[in-house]
Amino acid sequence: MILLILEIIGTISFAISGAVVAIKAKFDIFGVTFVGVITAMGGGIVRDIIIGRYPPAVFSNFYIFLIAVITSIIVFIIIYKNKSHFSMFEGIIEYINNFFDAVGLAAFSVMGTEVAFIFGFSDNMFLAVTLGVLTGIGGGIFRDILTDTTPYVFKKHIYAIASILGSSLYYLLRMNIDNLAVISTISMVLVVAIRMLAAKYHWSLPKINLDGE
Repeated sequence: MILLILEIIGTISFAISGAVVAIKAKFDIFGVTFVGVITAMGGGIVRDIIIGRYPPAVFSNFYIFLIAVITSIIVFIIIYKNKSHFSMFEGIIEYINNFFDAVGLAAFSVMGTEVAFIFGFSDNMFLAVTLGVLTGIGGGIFRDILTDTTPYVFKKHIYAIASILGSSLYYLLRMNIDNLAVISTISMVLVVAIRMLAAKYHWSLPKINLDGE
C-alpha cells in the first residue's frame, strides 16, 4: 500500500512539473502531455531496466500512465484558461512547480530504494541508493532534454544530493525499523526540505566559471 501511495504521489507531482516546464517551452498539448508522462515514468523505467525487470512496471500498470496523462492535460487546461495572468503569477507558479518537483523527487527516491528491498538487494546499500536516485532524478533529466535545456540536476541548486541523502536515510532506517509509513515520511521530508531550502537560498555545488578567460 505504501509503495502504491508513493507511486501515485510521485506520478502526479512529476507530471505537474513536466507539464509546466513543457508549457513554458511553448509545447502544444500533445507535447505537454508527452513530457509530463515521461517525467513521471522515466526514472522508473531506467530503474527497472537496471534490475532486469521486463517489461518495466509502468507498462504493466496502465493506471499510472493514465494518471500522468490526465494530470498533464489538467495542468495544460488550467494554465491555458489563465494564460493572461501567467506572467503576473510566474514567480508563484515557479515556486509551486519547485514544490511538486521536490515532492516527486522525494517520493520516487524512497520508492526506488524500497524496490531494492522487494527484489532482494537489501544487502547492497550502493545498489539500493542508486536505484532510489535514478528513480528520483531520471524523469527530470528526460524532461530537460526534451525541452532542450541542460538537465537541472547538473547545474542548479542541490538536487541529486537531496535524493542521495533521502535514499540513504531510507535505507538505513529500513534496515532497523519495520514501519514503512514512518520511515517513508521521514525520508521524504528530508528530501523536500533540502530541495526547497536549496531553491530559496540558491544553494549549489561548486562549479568552475571560465567566462572571460
